[in-house]
Amino acid sequence: MEEVFEKLKILQNILTEKIELEQEIQEIPKLLTTQGELLARMKKTFIEKNQDYEKAKTAEAEYRNFLAEAELKREKAEKNMEAISTQREYEALDKEIKDAAGMEQEFRNKLQRELMLLSDLDEEMKQSQSLIEQQEDDLEKRRKDIEEEIASKKTQMETLSKRENELAVDLESDVLFKFERIIRNKMGRGIVAIKGGVCMGCNMILPAQFANMVREGQEIIFCPYCSRILFYEESEQGEEDFFSDEDSGSLSDLDDVEDDYYEEDDDEEERFIIDDEE
Repeated sequence: MEEVFEKLKILQNILTEKIELEQEIQEIPKLLTTQGELLARMKKTFIEKNQDYEKAKTAEAEYRNFLAEAELKREKAEKNMEAISTQREYEALDKEIKDAAGMEQEFRNKLQRELMLLSDLDEEMKQSQSLIEQQEDDLEKRRKDIEEEIASKKTQMETLSKRENELAVDLESDVLFKFERIIRNKMGRGIVAIKGGVCMGCNMILPAQFANMVREGQEIIFCPYCSRILFYEESEQGEEDFFSDEDSGSLSDLDDVEDDYYEEDDDEEERFIIDDEE
C-alpha cells in the first residue's frame, strides 16, 4: 500500500495542476470579453456622435438657406428704397430692412454655432475612430495571444493526463473517481496523514481502532469526516500522547458519522454527475 499511497500523492499534484489549468482556461476568455465590451461601448459612443454630427450638418444647411433668404430680402428692400415717394413707404421699407438685417444676424450667429459644433464633433469623432482602431488592433492581438496561451495550457494538460494515466493503471477506477472529486472539493488535498489519531485534513480525532486500521495499511481508507484518503504517519511525540482507547472511542462510534457521510457522498456524486453532464 505504500507504493499506492506514493502514487496517490504524485497523482494529487498532477490533478491539482490540471484543475488549476482548467480554471485558468475558463478565466482567460473573460479578459477578452471585457475588452470586447469596452470596444462595443466605444463604437456605440461613436455612432451617437455621428448622429449628432449629421443633425448639426442638417441644421447648418438650414441656417445657410435662412441666412441667404434674409440677405436677399434685405438687399431687395434696400434697392426698393430708391423708388419710394412718400414718408410712409420709407418707414415701411426701413422697418423691412431692419427686420431682415436682424434675421440675417440671428441666422449668422446660429450658423456660426453649428459650424463650431461641427468642428468639435468632427475632432471628437476622429479621436474616437483612432481609439476604436487601436482597440480593435489590441483586441485582435489579445485574441491571438489568448489562443496561443490556451493551446499551451491544453498541451500541458495533455502531458499531465498522460502521466495521470500511467499512474492510474493499477488503481481502482472508483477510487480514482472519488479521489479526483475530493481534490476538487478540498482545495487540492485528497490524501492526508493521520497523526496521533488526528486527521491532518480536518483535524478531527479518530478512534484508536480506526487509526490502527490506517496504520496497518492494508486498504485505502477514507476519513469519515472530510472524505480524504488517509495514510499513517508516525507522530514525533508518540501515539500515546494524543489519545487512548478509553477517550477516543471505537469503530462503532463512527457508524452514525459514516452513515451520514455516505448519504452525503451519494448526493455529492449525483450532483457531480449532473454537473458533468451539463
